[in-house]
Parts: sequence; structure tokens; C-alpha cells
Amino acid sequence: MTKTEQIILGMISSAGQSKALAFDALKKVKTGEYDEARKLLDEARKADLEAHKVQTELIQAELNGSEDKPEIGLLMVHAQDHYMTSQLARDLIEELINVFEAKEEK
Repeated sequence: MTKTEQIILGMISSAGQSKALAFDALKKVKTGEYDEARKLLDEARKADLEAHKVQTELIQAELNGSEDKPEIGLLMVHAQDHYMTSQLARDLIEELINVFEAKEEK
């Protein structure tokens, strides 16, 4: 496995962790544990930032023509897909938490 492939797998791992934490946060909403849900979302955001950092490094390597320039292959597309869906899941779940919490406060 190349260094670039290992880096890309790290991006997939961070994005997957973020998505899992976001869905754990949504489960907390079912039991009204909004503070815990928000803590989990904060953790998800941190994992997303790790994926974003890797993505930025890969983009910079490509723009600079570096030896570590990533090939556009299925692994890279897969990593981007994981990262984008983790962001969407986190953002959507955060909004769902806001909606449910607001309804409960009425």
C-alpha cells in the first residue's frame, strides 16, 4: 500500500467516524438527551475536520504537482463520497436536533 493510499484511507476512517457519531447523536434525541447529542455532534465535527485536513493536503499535493499527488481512482472517489455524506449527515442531524428540541420546549 502506498503512502497516498494510507492517507486516503485515513480520510475514509475520519469521515466514517464522524458519520457514526452523528447518528449516535440522533439516537440521543429519542431519549431527550440533547446536551449529550450536541457533545456527540462536536466530536463528529472534529472527526470531519480531520477528514477535511487530509482532503486539503491531497488537493495541495495535486496543485503543486507533488510526488504524493493522488491519482483519481476508485479509492479517492470513495473517500470523497464518505467525506461528503458525513458532512451532510452531521448537518442534517444537527438541524433535526434543533427541530426536536424546539418542539419539546413548547
